Amino acid sequence: MRSAPPLRLSERMLWLTGVVAALFMISGCDHLHQDMGNQPKNKPLSPSDFFADGRSVRTPVENTVSRSSMDNDQLMVTKDSTNFPMPVNDALLERGQERYRIFCSPCHGIQGDGNGMIVMRGMKRPPTYHQDRLRQAPNGYIYDVITNGFGQMYNYAAQVPPRDRWAIVAYVRALQLSRNARAADLPAEDREKLNSGGTTK
Repeated sequence: MRSAPPLRLSERMLWLTGVVAALFMISGCDHLHQDMGNQPKNKPLSPSDFFADGRSVRTPVENTVSRSSMDNDQLMVTKDSTNFPMPVNDALLERGQERYRIFCSPCHGIQGDGNGMIVMRGMKRPPTYHQDRLRQAPNGYIYDVITNGFGQMYNYAAQVPPRDRWAIVAYVRALQLSRNARAADLPAEDREKLNSGGTTK
């Protein structure tokens, strides 16, 4: 088997020139990248000498329009908030049940016990809503988990609007209450229906 003929001088020079040009371009890109990474800039909430108040973040100009609904902004709360930012009524609970069955029940199960369809298919079981830790968790904590996710649970901020997140929180509370309610907690007329074998609303 014959070996390839040696490169002529002109071919070797052309090859060497290409290698040198490639190395020059690579080093130039790296230098440019470093310059861009090290350029002067203000990070969020960093101080600035440019403005009289010393802050780099500016307040919105008058009549600025929010990119999201102002109503939605008012529904955002802290994790330790125990209040609902809206009245909890039948309409909210019905909406919460509908949204829960669509977005939550595949993992958390219809009853909130963590026995959803994904568990039957071999995936990790989420915690039951009926444990003491989650029964005692603030409403804002559950809202935050829906919004930002937790552990293996993805966030649902893009799929579930804030008002529907609160509807789901209300429905989760109803599920929790259903497992721990006592007949003595019911109104008298509902206790009579229960004792007579009727149903309560």
